[in-house]
Order: sequence, then C-alpha cells, then structure tokens
Amino acid sequence: MWTHFILTIVLLNPSFVVFNFFCFLSSSIYIIYIIYNISRILLTHYSDLLFSNSISNYYYYYYNFVTRDNMEIKNMVTMVARSGRQLQRYNKGHRQVVGCIPYRIKGNKEQNLEDALEVLVISAQRKGKGMLFPKGGWESDESINEAALRETMEEAGVFGTLECLLGTWHFKSKTNGSLREGYMFPLLVKGQLDFWPEKDIRQRVWVSVPMAKEVCQQPWMKEALDLLVKRLESTTTMNDEEPI
Repeated sequence: MWTHFILTIVLLNPSFVVFNFFCFLSSSIYIIYIIYNISRILLTHYSDLLFSNSISNYYYYYYNFVTRDNMEIKNMVTMVARSGRQLQRYNKGHRQVVGCIPYRIKGNKEQNLEDALEVLVISAQRKGKGMLFPKGGWESDESINEAALRETMEEAGVFGTLECLLGTWHFKSKTNGSLREGYMFPLLVKGQLDFWPEKDIRQRVWVSVPMAKEVCQQPWMKEALDLLVKRLESTTTMNDEEPI
C-alpha cells in the first residue's frame, strides 16, 4: 500500500522528488561540515597536548633507540627551548640557575689529566660576551637534575651522565645586576646532536681547560671548572693506587 502511494506521488509530482533530494543533499553537506569542524577542533587540541606546554611555551619530544648488543644510542630530538619566567624558582630574592660543564677525556693514561681533559663551551646569546658553559633558569615543574640536563640539551645539544653537584655560587647578573644563585654539575658527554634548539644562535666548541679559563667570562664558572679538575684528579689518583 505504502509503495503504491509513494509511486503515485513520484509520478504525479516529480518536483516533490527533486525538492526532497536537494533537502537531503543540503542536510548531508551540513552534517559533514559539522563533523569536519568538530574533528579540526579535537585534532588541534590533541596536537597542543602532545607537542606543547601552554604554561611554559615549549615542547620536548625525545625518543631513544637502544641496541642492547652494543648499547648504541641513536637519538631523535625535536624540541623548542623553553621561554618565559612563569615557573622560575627564586631563593631569598636570588633567581636560581642551573648549568653543566660538559666534558670528555681524550688521549691515554700517560697524559696529564688537564691535557687530556676537554670541556665544551658555548657562545653567549649576546655577541661579544665571550664563551660560557650551558646554564639557565631552574623551574618549579622540574628537579634540579632535570633542569641541568634540559639546559645543556637546549643550549649545547649534548647528553650524557650527570655527576654530583660541584657547588653553589651567588653572583650578580652582568646583564641587569639581578641576584643569582647558581648550581653547576659535571656532565660526562656520551653523545652530541647535529641539531638542537639553540643551534642557530649559539656556537659550541671543545677546548682544553686552560683555553676554557681564558675564554669564559663568568668567574663562578671558572671556579666550578677548577673544582671539576680537582675532583677528576682525585678520582684518577685513587684508581691508580695499587691495592695493599
């Protein structure tokens, strides 16, 4: 009965069919448009969650491939350096900064340690301000070790084993005279990246200890370097001693 009724309407009034067809088509297009916009909003939000931190304006995506046979580590790093001071730590008015002295041992055991030791220095952001070790602000959403590793990766593009803290220093910023509380760690470098966040604004170079003392413009960093050399010399002496 209903089939006969519908066929009668179609045959007697074809314009009715055309009208309903266009209504259906318009509704379908509108539904597709709504689905598209919802998908775009969700994808944009999801992308922000994955690749950005809206509070500190950075993203850090780090992936390691580890080959168990030879423990070779191949790193893929895509990251943008943190910016802003929203999460900056302070201690009694001193802005807390954390840095590393990246180092490696070259040569053989017969060499003097200071001759075999090389450290990595980077250029300051402001031209003509010499070289220094990587360092930056310690923020409230990370540990001091995490801050040291992050700053070294962002500014120098190296990674490795973070060793025990060398010390704490209080000094004034040469830029604006503000008070700083600086912490410095040694970093035994295991590898360095060809691309890193501040590659376009900094240079990095491996130098000897005497050369580092000559080019570094930060007295407290030179003191930290002296402490590192003494620590490594002490460790080398202990390892070279024959058991009784």
